[in-house]
Amino acid sequence: MDTFDLIIIGGGPSGYAAAMRGIDYGKRVCLIERDKIGGAGVYDGALSSKTLWEVANRVASINDAIVQEGRDPYEISWESVQKTVNEAKLERKLQYSMHLKLLQDTTTNQLLWVERGQASFVSAHEVKIVHEGGEKIIWGEHIILATGSRPRHLPHYEIDERSILTSDGIEHIEDYPESLVIVGAGVIGCEYATIFANLGKTKVYLIDRQSRILPGEDEDISVLVAKNLESRGVTIHHNATLERMEVVDGEVEYELSYPDTTRQTIRVKKALLSIGRVPNVEGLNLEAIGVTLTDRGLIEVDDTQTKIPHIYAVGDVSGGISLVNMGEIEARHAVEKIFGNIQNRLNIDNVCTIMFLQPEVALVGMNEQQCVEKNIPIKVVKIDFSLIARAIAMRKTQGFFKIIVTNDEEMRILGMRACGEHASTAIQGVGLLIKMNQPIEVLSELIHPHPSIVEGIQECVRMLLNKSIFKSNVFRDKLACYSLVDGVKTNLETGIQCVI
Repeated sequence: MDTFDLIIIGGGPSGYAAAMRGIDYGKRVCLIERDKIGGAGVYDGALSSKTLWEVANRVASINDAIVQEGRDPYEISWESVQKTVNEAKLERKLQYSMHLKLLQDTTTNQLLWVERGQASFVSAHEVKIVHEGGEKIIWGEHIILATGSRPRHLPHYEIDERSILTSDGIEHIEDYPESLVIVGAGVIGCEYATIFANLGKTKVYLIDRQSRILPGEDEDISVLVAKNLESRGVTIHHNATLERMEVVDGEVEYELSYPDTTRQTIRVKKALLSIGRVPNVEGLNLEAIGVTLTDRGLIEVDDTQTKIPHIYAVGDVSGGISLVNMGEIEARHAVEKIFGNIQNRLNIDNVCTIMFLQPEVALVGMNEQQCVEKNIPIKVVKIDFSLIARAIAMRKTQGFFKIIVTNDEEMRILGMRACGEHASTAIQGVGLLIKMNQPIEVLSELIHPHPSIVEGIQECVRMLLNKSIFKSNVFRDKLACYSLVDGVKTNLETGIQCVI
């Protein structure tokens, strides 16, 4: 029986990162994957959907420029779109496969073995691998579960990945659908609504169970994103309950009900379900070794460690933040706990994330809504992109920066939201300050490049320190600086109060 210091089940972003970190420690590592190395991080997920967004964003930018000159809109074939996405996936696939091949071809001191097949536990240290050629059992001193997740289905609805699709099928359609309904107005649903609206060939409908899209984010972000979607022809069904969805005469017919008891029936060419993901735990035989699941079917962990001390779970399967970078961070942390004997728990307060919408949204730390829910006294400062020189130069003045700090003399940063062009490049510095627990003066004293979008962050901080170039009492529609304490909002320059 082959023995290893570390067995990793799942070759997506989390499992791959765990394997590489295990090699760093000079350990014998076995990585098991039943399908494709890279998982949803490459295929039908992060890389492919973001490549789609990049293409769609370029198409929209071109059309924003030429249509106002009276020219016909630019169109790109779906075949060309898919070609670009497939090229991106192939490039990443080759990087992974060549990297693994070269690591395994090492003639001396080989540390990595890659096995293909379905893995399941025989005992707490033994893993059976079943593949087309047969099966084998291997032994591991430590085991990391990184089996990822898959799109959630709705009960009583047949998902055929032709008419009613999930994210696993939407990128493999043969041509632009004439019309598309998206069920779910969270981040992924809004991202696909943005993509197809920007490509300009599909009438998009978005079903929103609540009063506004992106309910987990602050209202100013959801309102701006909704406004832009609607300006590109997207119909948003707010406060809507999906009562029925079925394929009729080759089309998708869906029926909605509303709080005022009215109903609405609409037919579209295709439907996309975007209602979250479920963990891949089936077939692992976890019950045989005592690894427990939560009520949501996730593997129960404490700082990546299951109740079985030598077994860990990372990424989507453990219910953390479902992002590639978070899965990788968790995986590296687990390996460092195993072989590096680190004592610090994983801290995710400074995780930077991006929402690929119109405009782009980036976030780190807490938002205003979360602080209010937790009754944390805060100060909030906000600047509109129309006051930032680089945004003016780019003619991309839609958006804002918002920074949230503690309502005390130290004014430690709790979070930031960036909404607009280059948003994703603007938050790392704030994420670092949160991690280092540094005061805002650090940002105010930096000499930022000019003209750059990040100068807007500096101006936000200067407003909190009462030394800004622009004054919020002058540009009241472009700048904001206020405190929120016990449900009372106070303008920090005028002292005017209101109850929220």
